[in-house]
Amino acid sequence: MRLAAIAERLGLGFEGADLDVTGMNTLTEASPSELSFLSDRKHLNDLKTTRAGAVLVGGEFAAEVPESTRALVCGNVPLTMAAATALFAPPPMDADAPAPVTGEGSFVDPRAHVENGAVIGRNATVMAGAYIGSHAVIGDDTVIFPNVTVYRDCKVGSRCRIHAGTTIGSDGFGYAHTAQGEHVKIWQNGNVVIEDDVEIGSNCSIDRAVFNTTFVRRGTKLDNHTHIGHNCDIGEHCIFVAQVGVGGSTTLGRNCVVSGQTAFTDHLDIAPFTTFTARSGVTKSIQESGKVWSGYPLMEHRLWVKLQAKLAKLVKS
Repeated sequence: MRLAAIAERLGLGFEGADLDVTGMNTLTEASPSELSFLSDRKHLNDLKTTRAGAVLVGGEFAAEVPESTRALVCGNVPLTMAAATALFAPPPMDADAPAPVTGEGSFVDPRAHVENGAVIGRNATVMAGAYIGSHAVIGDDTVIFPNVTVYRDCKVGSRCRIHAGTTIGSDGFGYAHTAQGEHVKIWQNGNVVIEDDVEIGSNCSIDRAVFNTTFVRRGTKLDNHTHIGHNCDIGEHCIFVAQVGVGGSTTLGRNCVVSGQTAFTDHLDIAPFTTFTARSGVTKSIQESGKVWSGYPLMEHRLWVKLQAKLAKLVKS
């Protein structure tokens, strides 16, 4: 879309040279053909160095926008950003895409549905009730069990096993809020990439990114009823036991072990080779690798064990 047309659709004033805008992205990752936004002053330094072609910004920060970036000044940046995401949202399916392609040796049950534009690799299996969306990719030797849904544009690598009832690429949970308490959808226009040798249990949900990609990296194993929020990056060879929930934009390093019913808030960075015992509540980033954590509030496991022992003594007394 032309930037002038975007500004008109959003009800914003616009001056200066027009621009072809190909999509939206974060301040740190936006290209000169993309639109970005500043909704929190803690990202002000990212605004000063952004390469975005244009940025939605409050009037108090307009002077901080780089000379190479066009400023679209708005009164409520989160609400305007939400409206802008709707302009770039693709349709749920692409009926005009080429017919789906299925590789040699693959079996697709006739009761499965594969949309136009999808690609299924060699020796893959897609069972009854599965749905493979437009432009989705299923790798070689991968097994898609019954009633799995892979939304449009998402990718599943080779030698993966996705068990019954799991959904890959559903919308992330993102809303802007009006002064009246109404919730305005932020359209989730990214995708999900599941790398090679991943196994995902039944009834899991892996949310697509707002922009860019939600990743589950190579060799990771997710147990049943796991939820991965939008824009997460789950490192290689992680183990998640059942009923784990990960808030959006949280990153886990490789070989993390996450026991059952552990929950992570959003925007965390977790060091590689970190272990969480069951029902841990993780609200802060962890920088040091190799430690074991427990409880809520979260603490090192040895301290948690000592605390439980002291509590038990108090009860007995």
